[in-house]
Amino acid sequence: MEEAQNKHAEEGNRPQEKKLDQRILRLLVMARDFARTTMNLDDDSDHTGTIEMIKKDMVFRGHVVWILICSIFIASIGLNLNSAAVIIGAMLISPLMGPILAIGLSVGTNDWETLKRALKNFGVMVVVALTTSTIYFFITPLHEAQSELLARTTPTFLDALIAIFGGLAGIIGVSRRNRGNVIPGVAIATALMPPLCTAGYGIANGQWSFFFGAFYLFTLNSIFIAGSTLVIVRYLRFPLVSFVDPLTEKRAKRYMLTFVVAILMPSTWIFYGIVRETLFLGKAERFISQNLQFEGTEIISKKIAYTDTVSRIDIFIMGEPISPQVQEQLERTMLQSGLERTVLKIHQPKDVSSDIAGRLGNEVRVGILEDLYRKNDELLAEKDGEIIRLQTRLQSIEKQQVPISGITSEMKILYNGIDRVSYAASVEVRGNSVDTIPTFMIGWKTNVSANTRQSDTRSMEKWLKQRLVLDTVRIVGF
Repeated sequence: MEEAQNKHAEEGNRPQEKKLDQRILRLLVMARDFARTTMNLDDDSDHTGTIEMIKKDMVFRGHVVWILICSIFIASIGLNLNSAAVIIGAMLISPLMGPILAIGLSVGTNDWETLKRALKNFGVMVVVALTTSTIYFFITPLHEAQSELLARTTPTFLDALIAIFGGLAGIIGVSRRNRGNVIPGVAIATALMPPLCTAGYGIANGQWSFFFGAFYLFTLNSIFIAGSTLVIVRYLRFPLVSFVDPLTEKRAKRYMLTFVVAILMPSTWIFYGIVRETLFLGKAERFISQNLQFEGTEIISKKIAYTDTVSRIDIFIMGEPISPQVQEQLERTMLQSGLERTVLKIHQPKDVSSDIAGRLGNEVRVGILEDLYRKNDELLAEKDGEIIRLQTRLQSIEKQQVPISGITSEMKILYNGIDRVSYAASVEVRGNSVDTIPTFMIGWKTNVSANTRQSDTRSMEKWLKQRLVLDTVRIVGF
């Protein structure tokens, strides 16, 4: 009886399960149709126009050479001045994207001749850019590496992602009939110009680590932009180049395959290395934040160096020293945190008793000194400004002061009719102007005639102007 009831219940549930499966299937079909209509790249694509435009933009001669030289100078100046706005402006006018897109297009369409021209133009562009930036950084008096320049010396996983998605956006935008202004934005996002300028800085100053790191970043960006272009060109089924001679076609395809393998294998290894380094840096930061917080101890600096063999974490601390037992525990915790083949070095006060500046490392020392110098400069500038303001105020006050006792004695000797003298600086307002006029009030003796008073007043006014070196003097009789 119980088995019959269970069987009846299962038969009752089957229609409900069938209805649920049909609903899920309808939702999947609707999602597929929505994706086809809203995310379809084939709509509005222009194969012929895209090929013509990319081939035209890859040409490097005439005015394009001078545009590149000017943009390299602008970007180098921006790196020198640490100005992001100037660097962005240089990237907007840079013609470097043309040959890179042409490389991806030619590989995607089996166009061996276009690939050769694109590679040639790309190589010449790189040489011209490196030469221009090297010349600038060799002659400029500013040789200090600013933060904008230092940021272009080490590629990261995020740089690779930016190059990939930037290349995808670039070729998708270019392949439309109604092409938007996508390329300048891609040039800014992928940052092709600053690494080349940084490489020139490394050559000019003998900083070969800067050169190799920056040129590595530029090469990485170029490869992934070209690779993204190749993927979209194949996805959109751009027409392949046909060959009249089957032997030539076979040889061209062989060369093309060799080129693709030669590009993809290093780029894959580079991408893998960047991913490993990014994961290591994340683990190291988490390890430091979770395990190196001790009461009475403060981390003043840290250095994380990743290599394929043995990596290193240097921690510079101030305060209570960390015991050897705690250091051993930290090393065991590192292994549990996935930081194998990593050396942990903690620099403590006892390690820096006589040579703290050298132990702290150049970055910490320079940072402390820069902070002190900056604060001193700000304080001195503020004091200098205050001194200048006080001097100006004092000069103004001194200019308005009149030696009234001496002047009064001289006036009575020169003009016998004077009985007494009063002095005041009267303020006169005319419209919007305000003027201060030195005013002498003369008390005349009773036996002095009006004509004598007028004559002596005119003479006295001239004498006072000469004696006090004033432009205006007012004399009032009473």
